[in-house]
Amino acid sequence: MAEHEPLLAAESVSARFDDHPVLTGASITLPRGSRTALLGANGSGKTTLLRCLSGAHRPDQGQVLLAGRALRHDRTGLREHRRRVQLVLQDPDDQLFSADVAQDVSFGPMNLGLAEAEVRSRVAEALDLLAVTHLAARPTHQLSYGERKRVATAGAVAMRPQVLLLDEPTAGLDPAGVHEMLAALERLRGEGATVVLATHDVDLALAWADEAAVVADGRVRQGPVAELLDDAELLVRARLHRPWPLELAARLGLPGRPRHLDEMAALLQRSAQNPTEEAP
Repeated sequence: MAEHEPLLAAESVSARFDDHPVLTGASITLPRGSRTALLGANGSGKTTLLRCLSGAHRPDQGQVLLAGRALRHDRTGLREHRRRVQLVLQDPDDQLFSADVAQDVSFGPMNLGLAEAEVRSRVAEALDLLAVTHLAARPTHQLSYGERKRVATAGAVAMRPQVLLLDEPTAGLDPAGVHEMLAALERLRGEGATVVLATHDVDLALAWADEAAVVADGRVRQGPVAELLDDAELLVRARLHRPWPLELAARLGLPGRPRHLDEMAALLQRSAQNPTEEAP
């Protein structure tokens, strides 16, 4: 499969949450190795879409495809799908249940029936990738909230999935915790993982993602992150606001769409050097 061909996709998915329709014909395409920010208001259907993509929720209509093959919601189909697609929930306490960190991270690989040496290798790799090796023997109930978030992510990473779906991975974290989580995601990127991050943080989405997928009115609008998060009409429908770099550039009449502080600084410097340059 070529690098930018779809790896995971949802086609015309309709689904309910608590018997209320939240997705009505939603589609999303996730190329191999991509970083996609999933955005939308509370109750828009972001988590339901992630659950559909992971196989945890069966849509009322439409289908989920992995490498072009439709997900089968039988025991064999779901087991195979979950070997390749992992979902990390927003609340780490929904996933952590073993006595200590190493045991918790080893749970998934052990359920695959892998040899003990392979399980140990996967656990060590995942703990290192999430920078929590020093916590291996720590009881899970003694972890900080940010540590629990990274350990829950390590448990998913130990499955060596092709796609990692993260529901609000930075929610509730202090600035240091956010930095540590983003550093872990950058290491995952280096390993070639396809990552979807559901978030309300438009500034984070703009700086981190390649593409955005905005859930509004039961459907998904997908495209380059800076383009979508500069679409005023879409932002109103999705109850989101324009990220600060795009808002500042617009107010100052600067050309381009800066995505983070460094790009904004460079844009301001160029503008100072070429004061007659006009915004497009």
